[in-house]
Amino acid sequence: MKIHWSFPIQILLTLLIVGGIASVPFLRYGTREMIESAIAGALLATINVLLGYAAIAYAFNKSTTTFFKVVVGGMGIRLLLLAIALVVAIKVFELNVVALVGGMGVFYAIYLILEILYIQKKVNSKHQSS
Repeated sequence: MKIHWSFPIQILLTLLIVGGIASVPFLRYGTREMIESAIAGALLATINVLLGYAAIAYAFNKSTTTFFKVVVGGMGIRLLLLAIALVVAIKVFELNVVALVGGMGVFYAIYLILEILYIQKKVNSKHQSS
């Protein structure tokens, strides 16, 4: 498994830029609880996409069957872990549900787009080198 740092760096930059933009209304109108909850949601989505990247990097040059087992199976496991983390964050840490899910949802959607573009870029480069 060869790590290409361009994708994790892209994720980090996205986290900083979108987080910076989102911080303006949160710092002005949000409570401390809302800010902490939104940050927790953003971090959950970030961990999720980095685990997805690790699965893609591991399985990309394997057979198609292995690739789909690792990526799709990993997606199911990651979604289950996200659901458990959300329940723990809400029930145990009593985080603000709207800010937590909102923060996670925004970053999840952005990261999903970046992940799809990353896979497409890898597939295109693989076909060009073949």
